[in-house]
Amino acid sequence: MTKVKASLLVLAYFAFISLGLPDGLLGVGWPSIATTFHVSLDSVAYLLIASTTGYLTSSIAAGFLLSRIGVGWLLAVSTAMAGLALVGYATAPALWFLIPCALLGGLGGGAIDAGLNAYAATEFGPRHMNWLHACFGLGVAIGPVIMTSVIEGGAVWRLGYAIVSSAQLVLALSFVFNAKRWGRTPLPEHHASSPAPGGVLARPAVWLSVIAFAVYVAVEAGAGLWAFLLLTRGREIDAGIAGLCVSGYWAMLFLGRVVQGVVAERFGSHAVLVASLSGMALGSTLVAVPGPGWLAIAGLALIGFAAAPVFPLLTLTTSERVGAALADRVIGLQIGAAGLGGALVPSAIGVLLTRTTVEALGPALLVLSLLLIVLWWLSTPRHRDDRIGPVGGQPVPGAAPVPAAGS
Repeated sequence: MTKVKASLLVLAYFAFISLGLPDGLLGVGWPSIATTFHVSLDSVAYLLIASTTGYLTSSIAAGFLLSRIGVGWLLAVSTAMAGLALVGYATAPALWFLIPCALLGGLGGGAIDAGLNAYAATEFGPRHMNWLHACFGLGVAIGPVIMTSVIEGGAVWRLGYAIVSSAQLVLALSFVFNAKRWGRTPLPEHHASSPAPGGVLARPAVWLSVIAFAVYVAVEAGAGLWAFLLLTRGREIDAGIAGLCVSGYWAMLFLGRVVQGVVAERFGSHAVLVASLSGMALGSTLVAVPGPGWLAIAGLALIGFAAAPVFPLLTLTTSERVGAALADRVIGLQIGAAGLGGALVPSAIGVLLTRTTVEALGPALLVLSLLLIVLWWLSTPRHRDDRIGPVGGQPVPGAAPVPAAGS
């Protein structure tokens, strides 16, 4: 790898860390934010929906923008938008002000995600794609530490957002200074024989696969968003310890992507998916069982570690489930469904916890984990070849699977 590409790779790593930081802040900070603005806990749904709307919009538009302004300027502008959104969080006078900030942050985050993935897919290869998304998990793990330190130190939650916004704006300047070095990322070309959109949507395996992505992200995001509330109000754990435990959950997601990517190369994607989906269900069971706080903490850690390779491996094996000719279109649908699942279902869980008890989190995660297993099993062909090659999802004789990027 040239020195230029190595330096850009370092920037890309920092960009994905910064992409995860706001998600980690919200999980720990939201109870304090809700108290400040005198709103119910389930009001977080407004922020999640606004953020997801922005994310999906910019993700779809990213391909158009990449071909016109280049990935460097796209990343510079998008990171600046994300930083300004966090400044808005830090200075918001009321909940209504946070909603457009969440929309702006989603617009920035979606473009960063799409732009970096498009660039890394052509310039860095599958290994670095996997590490990029591991960096996202690292960012989400650092977020709760920052917010917990702020709150436990006696400062207001706004300081946590101010700290992260400063880092985002510095990163945006770095992208501005290096914008021309990224060059332009060409858009992928579709073969003339590619199926029409209607033919894609008519296949049951496509919808099973798409829904599976939504359910997976719902478990990942739901556990991360509401774990702090469960540990503090349900299991009476000190807020400082609970915040560290939420960081631990996201850290296990990061660690799992690093470790299980290597395991998947040796044992195959199918075996790792079976183990991971089972681990998610077992971890959810531990969270659902009434008991001491350490039991829920252990369950959350297991969910994080087990869930880590699911998104990358589901993406990698898309061609197995729907066929190579449909894979590119279906992956786009899956990413969109993941965004919606990550916003709508955790919001619904928030409503459930508000209307019932915080202890409902465990059973909700368990139901979703079992549903994910069913969806994966129904969408997976009984005769498969785990040896998926790095190009176009086609089997390569004698080759081990190469992990794809996760979210």
